[in-house]
Order: sequence, then C-alpha cells, then structure tokens
Amino acid sequence: RTLRAQKGFSFLKVNDGTTHAEIQVVVTPGAAGFEDLGKQGTGASIRVVGKVVESKGRGQTVEILCDDADHSVKVLGGVDPATYPLAKKFHSPEFLRSVAHLRPRTNLIGAVSRVRNELAAATHRFFQDRGFLYVTTPIITTADCEGAGDMFRVTAGDEPQPGASPKTAQEFFGQASYLTVSGQLSVENFCCALGDVYSFGPTFRAERSNTTRHLSEFWMLEPELAF
Repeated sequence: RTLRAQKGFSFLKVNDGTTHAEIQVVVTPGAAGFEDLGKQGTGASIRVVGKVVESKGRGQTVEILCDDADHSVKVLGGVDPATYPLAKKFHSPEFLRSVAHLRPRTNLIGAVSRVRNELAAATHRFFQDRGFLYVTTPIITTADCEGAGDMFRVTAGDEPQPGASPKTAQEFFGQASYLTVSGQLSVENFCCALGDVYSFGPTFRAERSNTTRHLSEFWMLEPELAF
C-alpha cells in the first residue's frame, strides 16, 4: 500500500486482501532485496520473509522485521510510482470506474465486496435453513414479466442474422428478446413443481433516470411459497 524508503530503513504497509487492515514491514540493509525497494511504490507485489515482533511505533501492536541475512524482500511485480493511478487518498467512484482493473484494491470497493458477500451468504442460509430450493432463472428472456419495467433489448448488432426476414434480421434469436427484469414467472413455474423455492440473481431495467432510486442492474431476491 505505501513505502517510505530511507537510507537505514524502509517502512512498508502491506495488505494481502484477507482483511481491511495492513501490517507494517520494517526492512534494514541487512535483508536481501533492500536496495530494490527504493524503485517501488504503491501497487507493487512483494514477498516478505521476516519475523513478527512487537511494534515500537504507533498504530500497530506487531510488525514484521526483516533485519538479517535470513530475511528477504523480493519484488514479484513492480510498478512505476509516477504512472500508477491509485494513491493513498480517497478516490471518487467516478474515477474508480476508469481504472476498473485496480479498483478492488481500494478500501471502498474492498469493504463493499465483503459486505455483499456477507449479505448474499446470509440470504442463502436463511432460505436453505427453511427448506427452500434455490433455482436460477434465465437472464435473456422473451417475457416482460407483467410489465415490470423498461427492458434492454438483445440484438445482433451490426451483423444481421443469416436467412432472417427483414423484420427480424436484427433480432439475435429471430424474435424480440431482452435482459430480464424479474425471474418471477420462472420461479412460479418451479414452485408449482418443486414446492418452496427462491431465486437470487441479476435483473436489469432500462429506465432513463439518473437517481439513487433507479438502477440499471441489480440483484433481486424472489421467493415463492407453495400452498
């Protein structure tokens, strides 16, 4: 995450993704790889061999010390600090969309991902513990699900389907098809055959409204109970 390289010490903040917290690594010239650290910065991938000791500084109770010939810091993937787009500061969601391959490394997206994981796992546990069957429903469909919302249409793009009539040439499946707005109709069919069921998956709405109350893509939970 961060690097402070000095003549006698280098201080690193390292995060492996398993937790939101970081651990400090203190490297002295006695450890192999010390000289290579001065060329690195935020975003570099490293492997550290050292010992866990009680920290003498503020902000952490323990740290990793690399201070003798048996210890090492190896750069597995270097970065150019002058061009790496993420810094140790807040980045807006709009900016993070422009570096989508790096945004999972930020605290914001990391926290959101962990919360989503807990919510999804708890949702499945709730219904599984009560005897519900989890079913998946089509993402591409010809049903509008009782007019639940404006739909994204699936087309063949610039290449018309061979042998299709002019009326259906742009339809990928030869007829109008859409990204689903709801799995309800499919879930009802499963319920009539299998009893209590639920679906939990992505749905899409093509409503042109840029507000916090309207989403183009979201995950929806849809249970159905048999009588």
